[in-house]
Amino acid sequence: MKPFSRRTFLQSATLLAGSLTINPVPVLKTAPKPLRLGGPIFLKSDDPEELAREHRRLNYSSAYVPAVKNSETDKIRAIRDAFSKQNVLIAEVGAWVNMLDQDAEKRQKNRTYVTERLALADEIGALTCVNIAGSYNPNQWDGPDARNFSKEYFDATVENCRKVIDAVKPKKAKFALEMMGWSLPDGPDSYLKFIKAIDRPAFGAHIDMANIINTPERFYKNTELINETFRKLGRWIVAVHAKDVHGKDVHFAETMPGRGNLDYLAYLRNVTALPQETPFLLEHLRTAEEYDEARQFVIKKAAEAGIPLA
Repeated sequence: MKPFSRRTFLQSATLLAGSLTINPVPVLKTAPKPLRLGGPIFLKSDDPEELAREHRRLNYSSAYVPAVKNSETDKIRAIRDAFSKQNVLIAEVGAWVNMLDQDAEKRQKNRTYVTERLALADEIGALTCVNIAGSYNPNQWDGPDARNFSKEYFDATVENCRKVIDAVKPKKAKFALEMMGWSLPDGPDSYLKFIKAIDRPAFGAHIDMANIINTPERFYKNTELINETFRKLGRWIVAVHAKDVHGKDVHFAETMPGRGNLDYLAYLRNVTALPQETPFLLEHLRTAEEYDEARQFVIKKAAEAGIPLA
């Protein structure tokens, strides 16, 4: 076989490059999923049908669980059916207690409550039951404490999560920890450590980007942080909170979407690019008017990104 001359090689390379230019490899783009926006409602009603319709009136296709007890089996069924009929996902059941309370009796009582809430989430068809890991702060159940970043804290939280999940053995609902700025998990890497250590399929990831903006670098580079968080945790994410954050004096303060510095286009694009339908839930506002403003901002940003509402 005769070896290629330099001229022959260059001619072949030129022809190959030309053919690639004429027939480029097609770039496939995946359309975003519709946004499952949700938030609290202010309708004074106990009728599941009315509550579900009110969510739809507000362009909500996700919901926090309505008030119901584990023992109210008929009401649980009615809520599940009414919301399903309106195509409103029941996103999450909150369980906001301290699973690391320093008082042993309170700690056990709190873990029992969390277990009951996970059982409710599974029965009513919610995607997740969510709590924070807890705090060793003696005065505030979710307050800062240096021990909240210790091995003791991590190991106790792993044990708590395993016990809650193993007691319920949920068929669909996931148990998740909300991300926090002053305790673990405080970002994607610490969340991955929990996922690995807890080692339960029923443990999921709950995202709140505003909560983990706890340094100037994260604040100014929040687009990178958003992308990193969803890249690392995407397959486990079950729900996302929609808040914002702005700098205030020497710290960071939570605010409503649109009044802070979070990159909401990146936030929304990441949520709707997940393989699973993921609720995007407004929270921590006081009035219906505030929720109206936040909702309209999110809808506007979704439209800018070409993301439809579910």
